[in-house]
Amino acid sequence: MSKLFTAVSGIVLSSIAVHILSGYFDWIPELDIWVFLVLVGLNLTIPDTDLWAFLFERKDREFPDDKPIYTDADTLRSYTYAQVKAAATEFGKGLKTWEWKKGDVLGIYSPNCIDLPAIIWGAHYAGGIVSPANPGYTVKELAFQLSDCRAKALVTQRAQLKEALEACKIVGIPEDRIILIGDERDESARIKHFTSVRNISGATRYRRSKINPEKDLAFLVYSSGTTGHPKGVMLTHRNIVANVLQSNVAEGDMLSWKGGNDNKGDRLLAFLPFFHIYGLTCLVHQSLYSGLELVVMPKFDLEKFCQHVQNFKITFSYVVPPVVLMLGKSPVVSKYDLSSVRMMNSGAAPLTQDIVSMAYGRLKIPIKQGYGLSETSPTTHTQRWADWDKTIGSVGRLLSNQVGKYINEEGQEVPAGQTGELWIKGPNIFAGYLNNPEGTANALTEDGFFKTGDVGHQDAEGNFYITDRAKELIKYKGFQVPPAELEGILLANAVVDDVAVIGVYDANQATEVPRAYVVPKQGVEGSMKDGEKIVEWLRAKVANHKRLRGGVVFVNEIPKSASGKILRRVLKEKAKADAEKTKAKL
Repeated sequence: MSKLFTAVSGIVLSSIAVHILSGYFDWIPELDIWVFLVLVGLNLTIPDTDLWAFLFERKDREFPDDKPIYTDADTLRSYTYAQVKAAATEFGKGLKTWEWKKGDVLGIYSPNCIDLPAIIWGAHYAGGIVSPANPGYTVKELAFQLSDCRAKALVTQRAQLKEALEACKIVGIPEDRIILIGDERDESARIKHFTSVRNISGATRYRRSKINPEKDLAFLVYSSGTTGHPKGVMLTHRNIVANVLQSNVAEGDMLSWKGGNDNKGDRLLAFLPFFHIYGLTCLVHQSLYSGLELVVMPKFDLEKFCQHVQNFKITFSYVVPPVVLMLGKSPVVSKYDLSSVRMMNSGAAPLTQDIVSMAYGRLKIPIKQGYGLSETSPTTHTQRWADWDKTIGSVGRLLSNQVGKYINEEGQEVPAGQTGELWIKGPNIFAGYLNNPEGTANALTEDGFFKTGDVGHQDAEGNFYITDRAKELIKYKGFQVPPAELEGILLANAVVDDVAVIGVYDANQATEVPRAYVVPKQGVEGSMKDGEKIVEWLRAKVANHKRLRGGVVFVNEIPKSASGKILRRVLKEKAKADAEKTKAKL
């Protein structure tokens, strides 16, 4: 059975569809209909259409024009489906008055904002490509991305305007091509608001640009990477259309635009950054396609998260492991009623069984896990709602229209249960890295498989497991030590609030050894003795080669990206600097 799931993508359908199909094929038990669907090779049909037509010219939309889609969690300002389409159309026509050409790039440098969807699809209306940047970037970092993608204009908010102006000056973007979104305006009136970028001439020639969905890019998202500059990931219209449909089928009828406690459908709380592919596809695009109301937070704050869940009666949220950890441990959570949430889906980094069990034991909210990367648009796997608790620790099964396999260091595919690097092929796989043919050649095989760089295995039932990044595995005397595994165990320690594990070189042993950087619980001193206790505590729980031979270092916080990934390179730089200081004192 494991080879079947390797050769053909696992098909995920709604429970209703499975029930209907089992009725037609009454010789197959309903529980085995999933296997039957894989055997017959049923796949989604991916339409040959661009994102604008996919979202705004579809014939199968069930929800009405006045369905609220994006609501600001703080101001309550909102957009209905019709208002998003109208605003995007006006902005797209406005860009055309700038002599905007097909393939021109619009940069975005902004926290989450309900104006962003209209900006994104307005750029697509004009034939543009959107390149969102982290609003936490320094001027130098922003200038690199704007230069690398050759952005012709930049969208930002008033709070980020100073850095935006400096970066644009460096790369040669004129002030009249900088646009504001959000509620704050530029008091000098030099920088226009996006609502003033429109076709005031009334000319009818500013029609929607024609797009080749398979070849034309929709987004240039920049991967955080572990070393060097971020890489521009080229995603086509077809990539995103495919992944929205793949994810929509995976969630099935569990999320609906109608029904619920107040008959207004499911409400999703959105704090994941829209500049990251996780938020861009799973939140921005999926909500509009499915008619779900997205309650938008500019950034994550635990207390506000809990307040909004309680006040808006949120039913579903996409989260990341650090948030699940806080929900399981923080005393803040106890002040609020989170019972309206029917399920959470975690992604962006490995979610361990210990963290899930801790959070579920406290809140009784099911937490399933998904998996994906910027290069896969992003979602490739997700756990099913019905059996999330039977496969905790797994990232679930392949979404439709994909092939996945694990490859060992010799380049051979390994059977179920054995560890290897995950390779994936499907319509959601990116077109390559911008201006980086060598990186593209290293990431994509000649037959279209993407080498994810993630290590794991598959079980006999087709559930996939990701244990770590290939480049982040610690090599102790030839043994591989996955940092995420140790982190999952250490988080269960009573004095550990947060933790990250890296490998540090030990010259005495001529090998890497695992070291834990620990944020102690409030009231814990973080002394040498406390560190030694943690080392001894872990010793009894892991194999010999996984012990913390590099010790424990107490820190105030663990450096993480906006999507929740641990920035191990920052800790490695700290370890190197600390080692040099120690050496200088000797």
